Amino acid sequence: MPEPSLWQELTARDPGHAPAYVERFRAWERDDGVDLGGEARLVDALAPRGARILDAGCGTGRVGARLHRLGHTVVGVDSDAQLLDAARTDHPGPTWVRADLAELETVPEASEPFDVIVAAGNVMVFLSPPTRRPVLTHLRRRLTPDGRLITGFDLDRGYGRPEFEEDARHAGFVVEHTFRTWDLRPAGADPAYVVYLLTPGTAV
Repeated sequence: MPEPSLWQELTARDPGHAPAYVERFRAWERDDGVDLGGEARLVDALAPRGARILDAGCGTGRVGARLHRLGHTVVGVDSDAQLLDAARTDHPGPTWVRADLAELETVPEASEPFDVIVAAGNVMVFLSPPTRRPVLTHLRRRLTPDGRLITGFDLDRGYGRPEFEEDARHAGFVVEHTFRTWDLRPAGADPAYVVYLLTPGTAV
């Protein structure tokens, strides 16, 4: 078994955290003034039509569901049963799988390569540090030769740009672009949040 993720440690300490997370996003989805579609819009713009997309750390399914409605084949993977129950209830259509990203290569639904992999919602910073490189390596292996990994996360949670970029390079990724928002605003010198667009290279 892989080392527990920071999300798993958090929800073990606070059993009410995951249900509150689910209800918070349900409330936001009921509010027409809250834009929850930015990640999916970017992924859709980068993906070929009818792409095969992995929603890595899919949570409640909000990103994968939008991509499914746009005609893509979506597999969502998450280790949290409560979040996946919400995804299956609220967003039928995509394939939702309970699994740890550190064991992605054992997931039959992820055996075929993906055109795009998206890891939104601070997925990377919730990984336990020893699993970061293995997870990135698994994601790299699941991409088509011209595929892309898109991920975004806060930079004040113990996983900075130099560390992430070194881990990505070690896993065989090339940093194609960085932004500070999912609508492609330039990252600048010291962003609080970063969105990475990574492409396959050669593993170290």
